[in-house]
Amino acid sequence: MRVVCEWGLSGVLALMDHVDVFIVVDVLSFSTCIDVACANGARVFPFPIHDREAAEKEAIRLDAELAGKRSDTESKYSLSVPTLQSIPAGTRLVLPSPNGSHISFAAKEKTVFAGCLRNTSAVADAARKFVGAGTVAVIPAGERWKDRSLRPAIEDLLGAGAIISELDGLLSPEAAVARDAFVSARPDLSSRLKGSVSGVELREKGFPQDVEIALALNVSSCVPILIDEAFIAAGQCELK
Repeated sequence: MRVVCEWGLSGVLALMDHVDVFIVVDVLSFSTCIDVACANGARVFPFPIHDREAAEKEAIRLDAELAGKRSDTESKYSLSVPTLQSIPAGTRLVLPSPNGSHISFAAKEKTVFAGCLRNTSAVADAARKFVGAGTVAVIPAGERWKDRSLRPAIEDLLGAGAIISELDGLLSPEAAVARDAFVSARPDLSSRLKGSVSGVELREKGFPQDVEIALALNVSSCVPILIDEAFIAAGQCELK
């Protein structure tokens, strides 16, 4: 098995013809939301377009509920992870996200898993079993600057590194650096992520629980896999 690591949407596009499995890592908070919702038995349709009207139409088409913005207190579900902790099994949810959703859609012609700190070992194990002697690409999503260019985010670097640390095989230099960053940060993981730009931003906006939930390492056995444009727990389908 070979393991590579590149950033964001551009990384997926560059690797599309060279890898067998993608693991999308967007710790704060897309892939953490996917893990929590799928662990409860929900089916989550990532929606990559920044257009609320289009998202509403898509939810109607899919006969699904539509998640609101994190700041929308009237929405039942949103990218704020605590809103998904009690989502009922069988719920169909459209989840708009500018980074994780867009990356997942770009990679959907291949096998796509959603990875985060919570499900590190489970996702690594599933990818290892699935790919055999092939190539796994771990994709830290990153964030966006105001000009829409990529802002590398340490929470995604460390999340990717945590997954890579569980994978055997030949690591690309980029994958090895991500792994080493996680190994170095692990003794102080909580303060590193709480103090990150994304962590501080969420806490200052009144969402400290989002950060706490995302920080929990290896507490989930859920393996979200993208099937027919929706993430579901791998146990609900037959992995080939």
